[in-house]
Amino acid sequence: MQHSTSGVHHTTPGLQFAPARRLDDGLVERTFTLGGTPGDSLDGIPGILWTPESATASAPARPVLLGHPPLGLDRMYPRLVARARACAAQGYAAATIELPGSGERPRIPVMDQARADLRQALAAGAPVTDEIIDALILPLVDQAAGETRAALDALLALPELDGPVGYAGGVISLGVRLAATEPRIAAATLFAGSYIPRSIVEEARKVTLPLHVLLQWDDEGNDRQAALELFDAFGSAEKGLNANMGGHTGVPEHAGESADGFFARHLR
Repeated sequence: MQHSTSGVHHTTPGLQFAPARRLDDGLVERTFTLGGTPGDSLDGIPGILWTPESATASAPARPVLLGHPPLGLDRMYPRLVARARACAAQGYAAATIELPGSGERPRIPVMDQARADLRQALAAGAPVTDEIIDALILPLVDQAAGETRAALDALLALPELDGPVGYAGGVISLGVRLAATEPRIAAATLFAGSYIPRSIVEEARKVTLPLHVLLQWDDEGNDRQAALELFDAFGSAEKGLNANMGGHTGVPEHAGESADGFFARHLR
């Protein structure tokens, strides 16, 4: 059950908020649009911010950026709000934005062609080439990293939010890019389970913040060896690998609990 807490739209620099909703456990949910105003280089990116009721200007919450696969926020919403509830239970806010080429956002032709090439290679039992992986992943990472930084700029301008920031899940290559280049991110939980360009492995050597990596050992869509090579490449002095038996959607509940403990150590 959810309740509206405001009948008016709210605007803060860079963000236009729809009326807030208080979910039945007290979590406050606000959808927003990032950019899209005259003269803004961003195209009006949908996003969602969840804050615990305890978050105020005098006691701001630290946000966790929730990554997700490029399947659209509407489709991913049940999983995202569940993760936001887990964050709020620890006293954190949570936020996410729609990925480039996903949902109602404009398509990215080079990525669409790469998806078609990927499906054709898999159907033929042919190897997935570096060229396909680069075209599938790198345009997404390049655009999404800048948009995530812009979202973080706008979100941290809100009085009820304050850094440092956590990052959790989603396309692991995007997580690597942000972990390597965004100093406001203090700790990251990354989910192994997507194709990884070779250039991203090189970027991983520059990552020094604490990392907690989740790996499903029997993930049918994940190259386990590539995930292990990426983990080995991370330059972080503190990095942990939580590997569990089972497929892509079989992440056990205790794996999420260990991620909660990881953020408790590094965001409080």
